Amino acid sequence: MPWTRGLILLGATGIAALVIACGDDAENSATDTPAPSTAPPTAEVTVEATATRNCPEPTEEAPEATVKTYDSAPEGIIDPEKSYTAVIHTERGDFTMTLRPDLAPQHVNSFVFLARDGYYDGVTFHRVIPGFVAQAGDPTGTGSGGPGYTVPAEFTTEVPYTEGVVGAARTSDPDSAGSQWFVTLDEASSLNGQYTVFAQVTDGIDVVKCITARDPSTNPSAPPGDKIISIEIIES
Repeated sequence: MPWTRGLILLGATGIAALVIACGDDAENSATDTPAPSTAPPTAEVTVEATATRNCPEPTEEAPEATVKTYDSAPEGIIDPEKSYTAVIHTERGDFTMTLRPDLAPQHVNSFVFLARDGYYDGVTFHRVIPGFVAQAGDPTGTGSGGPGYTVPAEFTTEVPYTEGVVGAARTSDPDSAGSQWFVTLDEASSLNGQYTVFAQVTDGIDVVKCITARDPSTNPSAPPGDKIISIEIIES
């Protein structure tokens, strides 16, 4: 099935609406979301933004991503009595996410399963909008890929979308999350209660802000964005 991952930001920083959507069904999904009032920043804007932060050059080379699909969502991967942390090793450096099974047990269970299976190894951050989100999780690098199964919504208003909150990308169907996820780079209150929160960046947010990526919808010829080398899951 085609996979369109949409994120909608309303109001912030003087932009009436930003729609992140890619995939074969983008034309159909456009009727479900407001039309953007301005085009998303191009890859050149993203690169310039990282340069002004004195970001380090990528130092490690990621492996080639492998596209995998699964017949169904995993069951019983995590232990409800334990805590889980994910260390994301990228070409730009490492950052750490504390996973929140208390908020979204099914999303955390899926993420841990995919990370341990190497699903995210070599995956590109295919969508980065400075001041909004850095998005990854699609081995195809197009923003339209997924693991072959979906995870039902586990929305909450307990944790608002502020800098470093990690959410699950989805289509207009609330129960359509798969492997794609995003880190908010600033406050994004319009996402509250609309996208499942399943983690928080607790170390290395500067690394996340230095990640660059092409925008396949506006600049398909731009070079690929930074890649994930691997994800280490720490159980304690």
